[in-house]
Amino acid sequence: MSVSPNITNRHRELTRLVVYHQSRYHEEDNPEIADEVYDAFVRELRELEKTYPTLKTTESPSERVGGAPRKEFTKVRHQVRQWSFDNVFTIEELTHWRDRAVRHLERESALDPQTFTFCTEHKIDGLKVILTYQKGVFVQGATRGDGTVGEDITENLKTVHSIPLTLTQSVDIIVGGEAWLPRKELDRINKERSLAGEQLFANCRNAAAGALRQLDPKVTASRKLACFIYDIEEVQGVSMPQTQTEELALLGTLGFSVNPDFIACATVADVERYYQQLLKKREKQPFEIDGVVIKINEVSYQRALGYTANAPRFGVAYKFPAEQVTTQVEDIVLQVGRTGVLTPVAWLTPVRVAGSVVSRATLHNEDQIRRLDVRVGDTVVLQKAGDVIPEVVSVVKELRTGKEKKYTFPKKVTLCGGDGSIERVPGQAAWRCVSKDSFELIARKFHHFVSKKTLDIDGLGPKIMDGLLERGLVRTYADVFTLQTGDFAEVPGFKDKAVQNLLSGIQEARHTTLARLLFALSIDQVGEETARDLAQHFGTLKKIRVATQEELELIEGVGPVVAASVYQWFRDPVHDAELDALIPHLTIESVNSASSGRLQGMGIVVTGTLISLSRDEAEEYIRRAGGKAVGSVSKSTSFVVAGGNPGSKVAKAQSLGVPVLTEAEFLERLK
Repeated sequence: MSVSPNITNRHRELTRLVVYHQSRYHEEDNPEIADEVYDAFVRELRELEKTYPTLKTTESPSERVGGAPRKEFTKVRHQVRQWSFDNVFTIEELTHWRDRAVRHLERESALDPQTFTFCTEHKIDGLKVILTYQKGVFVQGATRGDGTVGEDITENLKTVHSIPLTLTQSVDIIVGGEAWLPRKELDRINKERSLAGEQLFANCRNAAAGALRQLDPKVTASRKLACFIYDIEEVQGVSMPQTQTEELALLGTLGFSVNPDFIACATVADVERYYQQLLKKREKQPFEIDGVVIKINEVSYQRALGYTANAPRFGVAYKFPAEQVTTQVEDIVLQVGRTGVLTPVAWLTPVRVAGSVVSRATLHNEDQIRRLDVRVGDTVVLQKAGDVIPEVVSVVKELRTGKEKKYTFPKKVTLCGGDGSIERVPGQAAWRCVSKDSFELIARKFHHFVSKKTLDIDGLGPKIMDGLLERGLVRTYADVFTLQTGDFAEVPGFKDKAVQNLLSGIQEARHTTLARLLFALSIDQVGEETARDLAQHFGTLKKIRVATQEELELIEGVGPVVAASVYQWFRDPVHDAELDALIPHLTIESVNSASSGRLQGMGIVVTGTLISLSRDEAEEYIRRAGGKAVGSVSKSTSFVVAGGNPGSKVAKAQSLGVPVLTEAEFLERLK
């Protein structure tokens, strides 16, 4: 197959990137990018070399297991080659891996290809170590290195208390395991480094690797590492077990520390159940984990399957959903919001991130596009954490071909109605429609008015609302509450039960809170948090309607721009008339003071993926307890609630001396 210049260039640049980041990760213990982004580069490189075999050479970084040994340490040539498992990210990919194993067994062995089982273990995010014992005495410890040659770190490993210096039996054995740093120990180390003005460790893996590569074993000892052993590479003096689970049991008998949370699984469905259970409680583990390792349990099957050029065929790493991935920008389009503001959205080559397939991501505004210098055709890093909308966080400029196209805002946008003109909002990075009468803009306002965070009318989704607007059945917010059964006769696809359910939802929505109503009205500059601040300060809609701009500016978090927008909105005769028509249909719940709440007056940041709560729920708890949910960390932040993969906010909090609480500690504060 011929290879185009574009493919050749991309392969060359990918190779250079992978080599560079391999060195940063494996040799310097100081990665510049997320593991998931590095995995994406390697995966694309391997796919290119699979599609175009002539691109692959024996020096390709896709063949390397780890990194080159450091010059400061004595090199160790491994008696048994070290491997790295291939990754899968979905149940479908896991099933394909199992099916490939079955086909290989059918072709290459006399074993029954349908009777093997699985051993499933935690994939701990630490540093692989290889330990050698002679007659039961620890004689050497090494890093994995490049799989063939590692680093001699024997003296450092002797400081790890969970690594036995002598075994319970006089055996010659080589074992593999994972050295790891407890989460609590990472917090302690980073606090000390912060006080000393040193760079903080991004995660437990970096800290563990850095500790084991210290030239002074006393520094290693101060880090309080632990180590789980999970594999027998070679043994003399005892019979080799016949299954992986028996192997783990033997390791425990010999005196090694073994992670007890492994299970034998009969089917892929059993593995999936274990994976999903662990995914929910991963943050409760004392160590960081990024997935599970699945090995075919029977050793005879492992031997029959053997290895590919890169990895064992008998095992695979089932990774947790990535929160950062790479993909390409296919186009940039403008989306009209409920207030007429235009948001640029990147249309992407579909990619799985944080457990779902994403094909759109926000670019926020014109200034963000310029800051990132994102262009149509670029390879970008995409991020999604928990319930957060996917966003482009950086551009991989090294992979540009020269054919990428810069994006400039147009002068006219059809969705804006009128003549389609747009304008930049004075003093802001946003562009907006000049005309406010387009169907698209009106529809967006009504979609927002009935959405979950506002009036929450169950069953009245965007398509149904569009049908009502198109037929003139709804022209004002008040019209929503005057709908009757007969009105839906003209709307296709509506059955009697659906109509009654919707009318019940409308009835329930008549009782609402002042904060929800204010957010529902699509007032420029008034988001969910500002609506709560206004409601809490004034208590009633009547007081807000007559408030002066100066009175509005007195509210914490409401500056001159927001105050002017709110003041002007309530002075508009059209809005005034619309409110007068709407209010009789609603019962607005009075605002209760939270002055006695446990979190009264506190500014709290929630970051990362929580286990038992969504981020919205956690922030609602904060507000009910008298606190304020804020988006960024500063010296005035009372504390940070950190879930899984919290990102840079935790590091910033630690550098400022702001307390960081786990989800469990946060819930305890609320009691």
